[in-house]
Amino acid sequence: MSDQDKLKAQRHSLAHIMAYAVQTLWPEAKFGVGPVVENGFYYDIDLGETKISEEDFKKIETAMRQIINKDYPFEQFNLPVKEALDWAKKNKQPYKEELLNDLMRAGTTSAKDLDGAELGLPSGDSKVEDVSFYKCGDFTDLCRGPHAPSTGKTGAFKLMRIAGAYWRGKEGNPQMQRLYGVAFDTKEQLAAHLTMLEEAKKRDHRKLGVELDLFTFSDLVGPGLPLFTPRGTTIRTQLETFSQELQQAGGYERVWIPHISRSELYKVSGHYDKYPERFMVSSIESDDEFMMKPMNCPHHSQIYASKSRSYRDLPIRYMENTTIYRDEKHGELHGLSRVRAISQDDSHAFVRPDQIKDELSSIMGMVRDMYAILGLEWHAVLSLRDDSDKYLGDEKIWKTAEKALREVLIEQNVEHTIGEGDAAFYGPKIDIMVRDGLGREWQCATEQLDFVQPERFGLEYIDEKGNKQRPVMVHKALLGSVERFMSVYIEHTAGRFPVWVAPEQIRISSVNQEKATLDFVAKLREEAIKHDLRVVVDNGNESVGKKIRDAEKAKVPYMLVVGEKEIESGDVTPRIRGDLQVQEPQAMPYENFFKSVRNEAKSRVSRSSL
Repeated sequence: MSDQDKLKAQRHSLAHIMAYAVQTLWPEAKFGVGPVVENGFYYDIDLGETKISEEDFKKIETAMRQIINKDYPFEQFNLPVKEALDWAKKNKQPYKEELLNDLMRAGTTSAKDLDGAELGLPSGDSKVEDVSFYKCGDFTDLCRGPHAPSTGKTGAFKLMRIAGAYWRGKEGNPQMQRLYGVAFDTKEQLAAHLTMLEEAKKRDHRKLGVELDLFTFSDLVGPGLPLFTPRGTTIRTQLETFSQELQQAGGYERVWIPHISRSELYKVSGHYDKYPERFMVSSIESDDEFMMKPMNCPHHSQIYASKSRSYRDLPIRYMENTTIYRDEKHGELHGLSRVRAISQDDSHAFVRPDQIKDELSSIMGMVRDMYAILGLEWHAVLSLRDDSDKYLGDEKIWKTAEKALREVLIEQNVEHTIGEGDAAFYGPKIDIMVRDGLGREWQCATEQLDFVQPERFGLEYIDEKGNKQRPVMVHKALLGSVERFMSVYIEHTAGRFPVWVAPEQIRISSVNQEKATLDFVAKLREEAIKHDLRVVVDNGNESVGKKIRDAEKAKVPYMLVVGEKEIESGDVTPRIRGDLQVQEPQAMPYENFFKSVRNEAKSRVSRSSL
């Protein structure tokens, strides 16, 4: 058994131990499912009117440790389904009874959002005769495993939170209490994870967004629709501009498309039938349905289709920073990570088959350049189709596309894993997973091949022999969702943005409010602006110490404190934010200081050049 399999078995076992402890404390408890999740486990529990609170965690953990200390073995046995139903009825477990009835009737639990393997339940079209149980001590549960050998061999754990959850994830079903825990093989690993979680709380982009005045939400505007302040908009602009510069160097040209369209556009592309629950429909005319655009590629295809194309014209590359709209459910929304108005640095290239590899290689170069400057480590996931029927297009063409993507990753020596079944419905793709300062991974950039939309829209070019041919469509985003990327980048940097991104690059603070001091501060501000720097002046009545603390709290890269000494000499000694400082700052003519900061910003370096 691999270390990962061992850890999964430990976490699965701890879900049972937690349910055992809950049953000991509340004998009337009724149980749903208790799968393994990232870093831990949970169990869905129905206690009627009784509500578990965080104050109960200590006694639940104590009961769990008592079970662990007794080192009960996990004993597996099978029962015919009818006997299993008798067990569920006798023990007053209606949720287990429902699952078993599904097995009796159809051979599957039929809940799309539940993993049969995690439940311990087989799936398929055939009827099930026997089901698996596991017993430890006085607790028995419907489960197919795997488990640790005994309760005493389950590693280190901690209960984390309690949340509401509809049974089987469906509104209208009973609402249960979902009790979460985290678990690791050793106490040291658990302690490291808990330390990381505490650091993550400090870096939470929702918290820093308020503290640094970057974005806000309004109940009148609506959930999932962020409003960006001048400071937050500066960060967006810097990131989007960087993306466009990289793309322009790769031959991409800017286009513009509207934010609504006829729904017929997405019916032709195939998106409408695939994701109808995510679309925001808003009819303008009674006999014609319009909607907020949920993606950009069909629009770009219509720009391509607006005139005849020759093989000499290709590649044709369009790029755009624009917003799409998705009907995300309220419970799925989360700060900037999951929103309803999604900005994208979206682009599409139309290429000949013989140009595919060169285009993919060019995009991979953009990815390397972008994430090197942003200081983010990354790896790739090659997402391929599986044997299901959820994909459109000819299987032979898919294999050609998958081969091209694989070859680019290998030739460029890109670390990657395979995501079987994770392809888009219209083609395979490479997703870029970035690793933030806490070691967490997030999907950001992507490059995707699409043979389906050119076919459905009838896109063509004339080859060298005068024959009509289909172009290949290449989808690309470097940042991906700008909002989501900002959530990752805010937490990665903890709000300590490099100078080129920082909304406020320099803060100039006066020692006093004498006219000579204020005049010199104004002169410095004008000089900074001439150097195209973002500067804020603090001429308030507070003490110098308070002004310094305010600048540090705002995570400003550079601060100038101006008094009589600076006025007389014309020299300034900058205070440099700790993560940027590589040497003790020295006094220098203010012109030299501004030139140095300007060069640092323009070169997009992550360390101070002073």
